[in-house]
Amino acid sequence: MCAGIAHHRTAMHDSAVLAWVLFAAHVAVQIIFMVRALLRPHREPSSRLAWILVIALAPVVGVLAYVLFGDSNLGRRRLARLQAAFAALPPAGEVAGPAMEAGVPERYVPLFRVGHSVSHYLPVAGNRAALLPDSASAIAAMVADIDAARHSVHVLFYIWLADGSGLKVVEALKRAAARGVTCRAMADDLGSRAMIRSAHWREMEAAGVQLAAALPVGNPLLHLLFGRVDMRNHRKIVVIDNALTYCGSQNCADAAFAVKAKYAPWVDVMARFEGPVVRQNQHLFASNWMAQVNEDLGPLLRAPLPAAEPGFVAQVIGTGAGVRYSAMPEMFCALMNAARRELVITTPYYVPDEPLQAALCASARRGVATTIVFPARNDSWIVAAASRSYYRDLLEAGVEIREYAGGLLHAKTLTLDGDVTLIGSANIDRRSFELNAENNILLYDTAFTATVRARQQVFLDASAVVSRARVEGYSPARQLWNNLIAMLGPVL
Repeated sequence: MCAGIAHHRTAMHDSAVLAWVLFAAHVAVQIIFMVRALLRPHREPSSRLAWILVIALAPVVGVLAYVLFGDSNLGRRRLARLQAAFAALPPAGEVAGPAMEAGVPERYVPLFRVGHSVSHYLPVAGNRAALLPDSASAIAAMVADIDAARHSVHVLFYIWLADGSGLKVVEALKRAAARGVTCRAMADDLGSRAMIRSAHWREMEAAGVQLAAALPVGNPLLHLLFGRVDMRNHRKIVVIDNALTYCGSQNCADAAFAVKAKYAPWVDVMARFEGPVVRQNQHLFASNWMAQVNEDLGPLLRAPLPAAEPGFVAQVIGTGAGVRYSAMPEMFCALMNAARRELVITTPYYVPDEPLQAALCASARRGVATTIVFPARNDSWIVAAASRSYYRDLLEAGVEIREYAGGLLHAKTLTLDGDVTLIGSANIDRRSFELNAENNILLYDTAFTATVRARQQVFLDASAVVSRARVEGYSPARQLWNNLIAMLGPVL
C-alpha cells in the first residue's frame, strides 16, 4: 500500500514538473515573439503595442498570427534577386534622360523630389497621355497597340482572368508572337493563379510568348519559412515597343469581374502614356522580370531615347519590398500637404496610418475643398469596417466623404488644385504601404489633370454624401465593430 501511495505521489510530482516545463516553454515562446515584435524595424509604436497585446491575450492564436502576418518579409532569396536585377540594369535615374523641373511651379517641385527619393526615377518632360473612357475601352486600346507592335510587348498584371477581356489580351499576345514580336507576359502567382494554371497560359507559351509568374507561392506552408505568402505584386504595367505604356488601376479582366461578380461592375481608371516616362515603366517591368527570369533586359533601357517632343513633366513611383519603408504614405502625405484650393481622391480601400489621416484632416482644416470617394459596397468587409471607423474624424475636420453607388469604385486617383495628378495601382491602405509592389505616375499638367478631375466628377455625381448625422447614428454595436477592426489594422 505504501508503495502504491509513493508511486502515486511520484506520478503527481512528474505531472506537476511537466506542467511547469510546458508553462515555462509557453511563456518563453510568448516572450520571444513579443521581443521580436518590439525589435521589428519600421514599426509604429501602436503596431508594436497591438502585437504585444494580441500575443499576451491570445498566446496560441497571437503567435500563429505573428508567424503569418507579423513581419513584412519578402524572403532573403527573393529580395536578393530583386536587388541583383536593379544592380544589373542601368540606374533608375538615367533611363529617361535628365531631370526636367523647369516647367513645374516651385511649390510642386518638392513633390517630385519625394517621388525621386522613393524609387530614384527623375521627373522628366515631354510626356503625353490619354485617359481611356472605361474598362472595355482600355482593353480595346491595349489590344490595338499590341496588334500594332513591331518589336516588343511587355505586360504585368496582378489579376488576369480568363474572361472576355483577359482572353482578348491572350489572343493579341499570341498574334504578336506569331509575327516575330518579342512578347513577355507576367502575372502575380496568387492573384492570377487560375490563369497561370490554365490551358490559355500554356497556349501562349506554345505560341512563343515568354511567361513568368511573379512571386510564385509554391507550397504555402514551406513558403512561410522564407517569407509572407501575402506579399504580392499588385502592379498593372503594359509597355509596347519601348514607346508607350499604360498605368492605372485596371486588372486584365472584364468590369463584370467574375471572381467577385456581386460587386460588379468594377470601375477603373487607366491612362495611356507616351514620352520619356515610358522608359521608367519599362525599367520597373524589367526589374520584376529579371527577378524571376535569367534574362538581361538592360539593352532595352540603353537604347537611344526618341527625339524630344512637347509634353508635361511626369515621374514613375514604384513601391514595394525593394524600396524604403513608408514610401507610399509619405507620397500621399506630401500631396495632401501641398493642396491649397482643392484635393479630390478616389480609392476603394482606406486604412491609413496616423500621419496620413492627420494630413487629410489638416487639408480640410486649412480651407482646402477636400473630398474622398469610396465604394458604397466594398468587396472586403474588413476594409469597409475599418474605413468607416475614420469617417467621424474626417467629417469633423471638414472632409467631404462620398460613397459611389454605381459598382465597386476601384479607381485610385488623386488630383491637386487642378494641376497635379497621381494615378496608378496603390490604395490608401496598409497592404499597399507595406506588402504590395505598386506602380503609380505623378504628373504636372493642367489639361490632363482637368480630364482626370472630370472623370472624378462623374464618380462624385453618382455618389451619396455621407453626413455627420448618418455616422453619429451608427449603433453602438456597429461603432464597436468598426473601431475594433480598425484597431487591428496595425496588426494586419
